[in-house]
Amino acid sequence: MSDAANEVAVSGAATETIGAATATVGAATETIGPLDGPVIVFVHGSRITKSSWRAVTARLAGRYRCVCVDLPGHGALADRPFSLDAAADVVDAALDAEDVGRAVVVGLSLGGYVAMAVAARSPERVRGLVLAGSTAEPSGPAAAAFRLFAWALGAAPQRPFDALNTWFFRHRYPPDIAEPIVEAGYWSRGGAAAVRTLPRSRFRERLLAYGGPILVINGDLDLVFRLGERSFLRGVPNVTRRTFRWTTHLSPLDRPEQFAAAVRRFVERLPA
Repeated sequence: MSDAANEVAVSGAATETIGAATATVGAATETIGPLDGPVIVFVHGSRITKSSWRAVTARLAGRYRCVCVDLPGHGALADRPFSLDAAADVVDAALDAEDVGRAVVVGLSLGGYVAMAVAARSPERVRGLVLAGSTAEPSGPAAAAFRLFAWALGAAPQRPFDALNTWFFRHRYPPDIAEPIVEAGYWSRGGAAAVRTLPRSRFRERLLAYGGPILVINGDLDLVFRLGERSFLRGVPNVTRRTFRWTTHLSPLDRPEQFAAAVRRFVERLPA
């Protein structure tokens, strides 16, 4: 597939090569893949940005139109206050921009909860849902952990915490994964504000309202979400579960090849 087939225009953004394809980067949306490909929207976790998905989207862009968004309080939307409705609006706007009626929505951690909000609010727009590291009810017994995590994100001194994040990503991951995350920066205050909103909602009810196909991916080392998935998903229909071995909360970064393959198989099996 030619680079031209993978290029999309976004106002105020620069063109970069990602893998073998060309994407437009720098605005609130980063898109890669054929213009006529089935659309998959990717929603990032707290404090990082759309660039965190590049290792996964590079493996899917030969066939799928991969759209990565920044959430309010992060990246290009850092000046916008986070709410679930505002975050869902970002995903809806990305779908509108692609001029598609339905898409698969993939979310990691905070992004998984946003994906559930989108699916419950507009189930007719969500062809399938992929949730990674987001199978615990924030308003349930885990609420204290969510509030503590939000407090830590917001209270940490910004420069030392950013330096620690950079050290972690560069020592944990190869340059093709780490450097886009490092270059995009960290949005700990925005992440803290976002996570603080989660215990105000019940997300299992949102999955029940959606009712469509769901793929759940958890790392075996991500104890909070792996151990919580059974009760969180009890009674929810159309769920497929995958557990990746020797994998943490950041499954798309730890296992991008395996993650992309799981998403590909899930999408291929969805009704047209």
